[in-house]
Amino acid sequence: MSKLTRLLLGLALMLQFSCSKSPEEQAQVLLQKSMEAHGGAEKWSTISSLKFRKWTRLFQEDGTVESELDQWHEFRFKPFFEGKITWTKDSISHVSTWDGSQMRYFMGDNEVKNEGFLASKKKDFDAAFYTFAQPWKLLDEGTMLSYEGQKTLENGKLVEVIRVDYGPEADTWWYYFDPKTFLMVGNEIQLKDHRSLVYNLGFEVKEGFKLHGKRESFRVNEQGEKLFLRAEYIYSNYEIEFEN
Repeated sequence: MSKLTRLLLGLALMLQFSCSKSPEEQAQVLLQKSMEAHGGAEKWSTISSLKFRKWTRLFQEDGTVESELDQWHEFRFKPFFEGKITWTKDSISHVSTWDGSQMRYFMGDNEVKNEGFLASKKKDFDAAFYTFAQPWKLLDEGTMLSYEGQKTLENGKLVEVIRVDYGPEADTWWYYFDPKTFLMVGNEIQLKDHRSLVYNLGFEVKEGFKLHGKRESFRVNEQGEKLFLRAEYIYSNYEIEFEN
């Protein structure tokens, strides 16, 4: 993209997200455009259930493979939210389920009932759905959105930025959107002990939705500069059912 094109695009976006709107209102405008680009908020609300495969590979700082995981995720939205994540590790099946009120976990034929362990698995379950269900999940009650303008990522990509806060003790998120297509380019997250930058490298198209395809996660410093590749993700085999 030439400097002139960047300048014209920046001016157009400045007019679009005019100073007459608050940062929260500007974030809502951008988010609405992104949801439409990914398939629409109204259509998303008619999903009754969905399934997909998620493959994960984690790396050590020196580039060696730490682990690989191949999981099936199933989520049902109606009449209440519930779900199941299944995988096999070292020839032992693992099943993690949430029935709307209780978390359960099975290793083979054995059910794990340790409360602390189940609490950690509930966090993993929630995180798995939160990560997948973007950008629609940003509409949740209690989500504090703020438009932060444009930013050039370390790969040279110009993006629109929404900052997402969930309270003083929670992690801070930044979501990045293409200024032309409004698709979600990636996100950055500041946790207590590290910072991560995730890129969406491709999308899977299913039932009119553009959903996660291939993603890469990097550990970065506070300036957003890459330190090392932490993870690779591939989402595939989507199955979506809608309300009758």
